[in-house]
Amino acid sequence: MGVNGITEVTNNIATTYASTVNPSSTEEKKKDSEVKVKEEAAAVYEKSEEKSNSSTTTITADRMKIIQQLKAEDAKRQQQLLDIVNKMMGKQAKTYAVANSDDDENSIWEFLAKGDFEVDAATKAQAEADIAEDGYWGVKQTSERILDFAKALAGDDPEKLENMRAAFEQGYAQAEKTWGKELPEISKQTYAAVMKGFDELTGKITTE
Repeated sequence: MGVNGITEVTNNIATTYASTVNPSSTEEKKKDSEVKVKEEAAAVYEKSEEKSNSSTTTITADRMKIIQQLKAEDAKRQQQLLDIVNKMMGKQAKTYAVANSDDDENSIWEFLAKGDFEVDAATKAQAEADIAEDGYWGVKQTSERILDFAKALAGDDPEKLENMRAAFEQGYAQAEKTWGKELPEISKQTYAAVMKGFDELTGKITTE
């Protein structure tokens, strides 16, 4: 028998002897080994879980940031339309007052008192043309401009379009407040035309 064979037999005898004399030592070593493996596995799992939780937290935070940015942008767009409507309706009402200065004496004198403009024959003629059916401040063109602004800001999103409708209503109410009373008939007709336009846009988008 060679040296290697003798060494192997010796090791086996020693192991067998140790097991016979103190059988628990072998079991303890085995248990210790199993415990170590489990602890290492648990450590790896915990690190993986922590990493996963960290990634989830990062994704959630990123999504919340994007949502907040979208909400802020949407609010900004609504305010833009509100401001546009307020100015446009106010300008339309002023132009109407000038064109009808003989019939709407109280309104025109309010503007004259503020020193906004002087009403002469040429100014009145231009105002009459501006509020005519095909005029720049007429119902058709004014309502179309408002709806064009709304579509540009909302795109094809029905929810955003409804937000634009709400902004238009707020803008109209603000214009009435600035005016100090109900807006003239031409503005009421423009309001009705815009609301009808919103209905048509919403219906078109939802059926596509």
